[in-house]
Amino acid sequence: MCRFDPVSFPEALSKNLKALALKSEKIVKALDKLEKVPTELKAKAKSTQKAAVEKAKLTATEQVVNIINKAKDGIDVATLKIKTGFEDKKIRNILNKAFKDGKVKRAGRGTYVG
Repeated sequence: MCRFDPVSFPEALSKNLKALALKSEKIVKALDKLEKVPTELKAKAKSTQKAAVEKAKLTATEQVVNIINKAKDGIDVATLKIKTGFEDKKIRNILNKAFKDGKVKRAGRGTYVG
């Protein structure tokens, strides 16, 4: 059986209410922080989408030639494959045509420069 002390009950209740109020304030602050995060993520997603749209406007040849031109020491087929996501044969065909058109030069075996 639990004994009830009518004198100390209001003090204990007041103490517990203060503790609950502090916890609820912390929760509200944490929720405010969480609400700000999606706004920042949305802005980042928009910039990523813009880059993807700009990249999509370029032809496959333009994409490969742009990547080669940005590489100072030249770039190989394996790296182009990773950066573009194109198949090996497609990259080799693009490089062959770009080389014939004078858009890129061969710096060595399998390495191309702008």
